Amino acid sequence: SGIDIILAVDVSGSMEAMDFSLQGQPANRLEVVKSVVSQFIDERPNDRIGLLAFGGRPYLVSPLTLDHDWLRNRLDALKIGMVEDGTAIGSAIGSSTNRLREQEAKSRIIILLTDGVNNVGTIPPLIAAEAAETLGIKIYTIGAGTKGEAPVPVRDAFGRRRLIQAKVDIDEKTLTKMAEMTGGQYFRATDTSSLEKIYKMINEMETTTHILKQFENRRELFGYCILLGLVFTLAELAVSRRRLP
Repeated sequence: SGIDIILAVDVSGSMEAMDFSLQGQPANRLEVVKSVVSQFIDERPNDRIGLLAFGGRPYLVSPLTLDHDWLRNRLDALKIGMVEDGTAIGSAIGSSTNRLREQEAKSRIIILLTDGVNNVGTIPPLIAAEAAETLGIKIYTIGAGTKGEAPVPVRDAFGRRRLIQAKVDIDEKTLTKMAEMTGGQYFRATDTSSLEKIYKMINEMETTTHILKQFENRRELFGYCILLGLVFTLAELAVSRRRLP
């Protein structure tokens, strides 16, 4: 049996910052996240995965599904501004937890990516994380954004697009605490390469248990085979002795 995973992705206006890259060209955070998350989905064919976008409120883009082609299509449709602006981290965790609470998968996890600070919503992030921990749901948190300042596109009075430098403000303390409370981990992605490595690490961390269990089962089976072989050998010896004149 696979793992149930909710991917919670920030789609607030700050995700338009151009401090990441795709194929050597500058790209905004959301476009890079969509590309990296798509690769992550490809590597989890046996897991049910859901997608939740959040800004000023959470919005369920896809329920838990094994139809990953459909899921990737929904992922491609993510865009900045699809919900009202803001960063409702606590509400995103609360909504993700509600989607997982009734599921019977052996492992249930939330992977939340944001580039900001919780500034809206009725649920404090740590209260939401505590509820997830009570239900046995693990949370991985990812802070996306370079350190210091990042180029952000704006429109001037004539409608022309230009870049200005804006401070990157990520509440790493809260994101770290949320992850630690639930047995997960916090990661900081400052560029495309580090973001790719983070999702690969999470992918490996959430498959190790299955590999170990498979190995343990094989080892136990090997022991039974040895014991069974010994029984047959002793039986053959007993029969041979009886046949001797």
